[in-house]
Parts: sequence; C-alpha cells; structure tokens
Amino acid sequence: MPKKKEVNEEKPRVHKDLDGFNIKINTFGEIQMSYDIERINQFLNDNVEDKKLKGVDLDELKNKEEEE
Repeated sequence: MPKKKEVNEEKPRVHKDLDGFNIKINTFGEIQMSYDIERINQFLNDNVEDKKLKGVDLDELKNKEEEE
C-alpha cells in the first residue's frame, strides 16, 4: 500500500501587515479569505507600484478627468 505524503503545515513568510491572512477555495470553487477585500486592496495600493501608472502625474490626471 502506498504511503501518504506528509503535509507540510508550515506557514509561509508574509508581510507584517498581512499576518494572519488565509485564503482557501471551498468545495464549490468559492474563494474564502480571512481578510476583507477592501483591506487587501488598501494594502496593495500602499505597497505595490502600478506599472500602468508609472511616470503619470496622478494629480494632473484627476484634474483632466474633472474637466471632462
């Protein structure tokens, strides 16, 4: 009889602001997260540079949108 593989339950290293964040997919294929999506989005906005906005002046872009 084949031996079952041992499951490594060691937690991955994460950013200190995301400590305790868990994500799982249930039997219906739904994503379940321990953090609210708004909290995750705020973390990404604060810590990840948007490649599409690189070199764009955000204040100038907002003013242009308001004029239209």
